[in-house]
Amino acid sequence: MHSLDAKDIRILAILQKEGRIPMTELAERVGLSTTPCARRVAQMEKSGVISGYGARINAAQVGLTLTVFVFVELAEQSTRAVEDFTRQISAFDEVIECHLMSGSRDILLRIVARDLTAYDRFLERHMMQVSGIRSMTTSFALRPLVQRDTLPLT
Repeated sequence: MHSLDAKDIRILAILQKEGRIPMTELAERVGLSTTPCARRVAQMEKSGVISGYGARINAAQVGLTLTVFVFVELAEQSTRAVEDFTRQISAFDEVIECHLMSGSRDILLRIVARDLTAYDRFLERHMMQVSGIRSMTTSFALRPLVQRDTLPLT
């Protein structure tokens, strides 16, 4: 884990919201000159604190209007079973999150699809072909009530 000071936290908070901010403006807003600020950003990139950059895309605006949460119970609870399931499920672009869970359910998936027909097709062509699943429980999201793309750093 990278040790972060107050300036690093401020840099991260700004970059989360404004990833395309010019380095000179970022440096000015955190009270550094450009070179030390750029060094800090480069160090956080190198250490993995900053894992990448990209555009935040509104799923509904690109036609992905259905969000589905699927709880998966594996037939076997072992490291090998989890690794095998993860390898298989990672091939499906519709799966945008996959979490190993505690409790009675082993895995939680967040899946996006254009509509119910597309999800049904995904289920038949992909999920039902994945080995090692004992059961699946599906919930359809009606609408997000809170949705954040940033971490609570401060």
